[in-house]
Amino acid sequence: MNPGRQKAVRTFHRGHSPLAGLDYDRWTQRFREALSSQSEEIYLAEQKGEILGYLIVGRCRDTDIQQEVTGEIWGIYLSPEHWRKGVGRLLCRQGEHILQSRGYTWAVLWVFERNDQARHFYSAMGFEPDGASKTLKPGVNLKAVRYCKKLENTEQRPAAERRSAPAGKP
Repeated sequence: MNPGRQKAVRTFHRGHSPLAGLDYDRWTQRFREALSSQSEEIYLAEQKGEILGYLIVGRCRDTDIQQEVTGEIWGIYLSPEHWRKGVGRLLCRQGEHILQSRGYTWAVLWVFERNDQARHFYSAMGFEPDGASKTLKPGVNLKAVRYCKKLENTEQRPAAERRSAPAGKP
């Protein structure tokens, strides 16, 4: 795993959850597999050769919503020294733009339930929780909640196109 990502993950989790069991080697292997399978796209934010953070986007992996119109921001990771400098906002907007350019009209993402900082950030970016949750197991069980957003410059889909989601959501 990239040292910057490892630092960002560890910084968030300190005080939020017991991560003694977090398997960074497994995360690294999954990351490599995703890169080689091209199931996701990864974009770097860098300045003068220094990686500030990165964005991961791809098709929506959730089966309870319409995948053909819904893309997913799989993750935005920033090195902590670059938090609150506009880099996350830039990466999020870029992710929305990329998904929209791929023909998606909705974007979803998952956030750890106890990550108040990230939840506040995504709410400020216009994402809203849609009521879905799941338990992720990055070495320990952590509850995550799904956020969604209608991408700009798209028409509202008819209610008949929505499946298993609250009104106005994908």
